[in-house]
Amino acid sequence: MKLRISFWSIFLHFLVVMCFHGSGAREMAREDNIPEGVNVLQLHSMDGKDENKHVHDTGHMHAHGHGHGHSSSHMDPSAAILFTMKDLKPGKTQPIYFPRKGLPPLMQSKEEADSIPFSSAHLQNLLDFFSFSPGSPKAKAVEFTLGACELKHRKGETKFCATSKESMIDFVSYMFRQDSQYFRAYSTSYLTKTTTLLQNYTILEVSKEIAAPNMVGCHIMPYPYAIYYCHAHGRENKVFEVSLQCENGDRVDAISVCHLDTSDWEHDNVSFRMLGIEHGDPVCHFFPIGDLIWVPTPRPTVD
Repeated sequence: MKLRISFWSIFLHFLVVMCFHGSGAREMAREDNIPEGVNVLQLHSMDGKDENKHVHDTGHMHAHGHGHGHSSSHMDPSAAILFTMKDLKPGKTQPIYFPRKGLPPLMQSKEEADSIPFSSAHLQNLLDFFSFSPGSPKAKAVEFTLGACELKHRKGETKFCATSKESMIDFVSYMFRQDSQYFRAYSTSYLTKTTTLLQNYTILEVSKEIAAPNMVGCHIMPYPYAIYYCHAHGRENKVFEVSLQCENGDRVDAISVCHLDTSDWEHDNVSFRMLGIEHGDPVCHFFPIGDLIWVPTPRPTVD
């Protein structure tokens, strides 16, 4: 039962996050000089109208309220990750959902990952390989992840499903090639143990703003070994480290991202309704535990 909850907690949270960031994909042409072996897909616009409809239809989110809807009783708790720029200040309290994913599974080496098919065309063979019964929660998680990584649309931001550490580094390096050959990852972390997923958190401190002339977000996917769904964002973003404390004393060092220009998002994006803001206004959200934000960094100084 615990494993089942873990798989579907990741599945549900991924749907919510991708509702804000887009969902469809298409393959990029190889002439774009992407490193060989990096299977790159192209994400359509960050709003993803079809995905919004899918999320509503499957009942994972019901954001029909108006105004600042953080605590809407019609909203799935996993959607409680959104906030506005004006909320980002010490003393601000809001409900936030941090799913308990546990430690992410280890990433395969490139050699190991390349030896296992990663394609829905091989779904039955994969289920046999992992000894998963068809129709089981684990089988559905595998099918979902493969499908999410194979979605095709026409335009938008670049995305990539990393099956190994080497492939993730290759993708991030390629995306930052015009910024820097150096980069690092940030992630949200618990400072105390907790079993409560949705709690009221108060911002103790906005520890620092992380310079992010470009960034890549990578979301852990439900799969027997670590698969990260990575997508590159435009340059109109800010990344912050935020110190949070819950009413019961739980502490979280959270990474948050603010998308400053949402004018190319669709007008009916669910985040605008949930936050009670206008199309084009900045939208911020906390990154769940286990997910990564990669940003370019300056060349290290040598003493």
